[in-house]
Amino acid sequence: MAERAQRTVRDLRRANRTAVLQKLYSDGPMSRQALVPETGLSSGSVSNVVAELTEEGLLEEAGMVESDGGRPRTLLRVAPSSGFLIGVDVGETRVRVELFDITLVELARAERLLTHHQTHRHGYDVDLIVDHIADGIAAVLKGGDVAPDRLLGIGVGVPGILDRGGPDGAVVHGQTIGWHAVPLEALLRQAVQLPAGVRFFLNNGAKALGQAEMWFGGGRGAKDAVIVLLGSGVGACIVTDGVIHGGERDSAGEGGHLTVSVRGRRCRCGARGCLEAYTGAEALLERWQEAGGRPPEGADEETAVAALVAAAYPQEAAVPPDPTARSVLEETAEYLGAGISDLINLFSPERVLIGGWAGLQLGPHLLPAVRAHATAYALAHPAGRVTIDMGTLGPDAVTVGAATLPLADFFANGGRRGQGPVR
Repeated sequence: MAERAQRTVRDLRRANRTAVLQKLYSDGPMSRQALVPETGLSSGSVSNVVAELTEEGLLEEAGMVESDGGRPRTLLRVAPSSGFLIGVDVGETRVRVELFDITLVELARAERLLTHHQTHRHGYDVDLIVDHIADGIAAVLKGGDVAPDRLLGIGVGVPGILDRGGPDGAVVHGQTIGWHAVPLEALLRQAVQLPAGVRFFLNNGAKALGQAEMWFGGGRGAKDAVIVLLGSGVGACIVTDGVIHGGERDSAGEGGHLTVSVRGRRCRCGARGCLEAYTGAEALLERWQEAGGRPPEGADEETAVAALVAAAYPQEAAVPPDPTARSVLEETAEYLGAGISDLINLFSPERVLIGGWAGLQLGPHLLPAVRAHATAYALAHPAGRVTIDMGTLGPDAVTVGAATLPLADFFANGGRRGQGPVR
């Protein structure tokens, strides 16, 4: 009985610390007095928690604010240098690694390009990806002059389905990249020697993107949202009642494999008619070539997509649009709208956001048509409540989202490194 009471007190203290940290992080700077109604804690609890967190270096003063008829009040904020985070984006054209302070200000970055023969048809070279991540982590720690024991954790966004049910950490099932039960977390722990308490946090890349947009970007303030990642492939993050879908066996990011055409084009996953087979960058370029288009010789995927967009929507008024390129992109907008309509009908989101490197290139030109097709294909009631826009965090959204994975765990544990599994 005594042990149960002790555990309850510990849990209550952790919850109080979490409430103060999260409120100052999302809405600070803020005074002690303002924290009382904002957190729902008593003034005594706030004072105790603030004193504790300040002594530990997690909070610092951030100026003064005048009060009504009384002495000026001290503002508090989360101390930027109280911890550091690394976010990793295992994309399909590059591996990007970024080092952030706890407020997610970027301090250093490293990128490793992936050539076509290292990915796509032959599958990802697992050892190469692990080496790129390990090299990138070493590079940003050196570039940011941060000791590894100052890290709160390393978040990694990857393509595919994650299975966290085993004893060795996350295993990746990436059907489109040739990964079958790859023990990526164990491989990373072997390749990167980290101090005790510094952990890897792996998640689907679309979900990392979605968490970043929900915390800091276009999803902020929404309870129900869909964030679509357009890259070489297609993913989606589903958020209902403020909770990102997923669990031990995390397949919630595979929105690109909705069937939009029965007996349609062959997808990289092996099935026919997937949304990704019509809207992913790799398939998009194939469709352009099949229609007679000519991507620049030897161009990488990102450059080739930029060339397609430039051909369809030339910047010079005197240059007419290429009808083949324009037709391919108009068809792409309809397929994307149809895929989004399925998500609207299933989840009734209030917002849909489009991101990813290909989404950032295509979205400004296709967004009006995507909106029109999505609402036309969707049921009238859920279509009437949704807005469809571009994500706001740009090309670094996945690395930012990956960095929020250890940050969320840190906050959930009251500002201490936790040992529980990533959800």
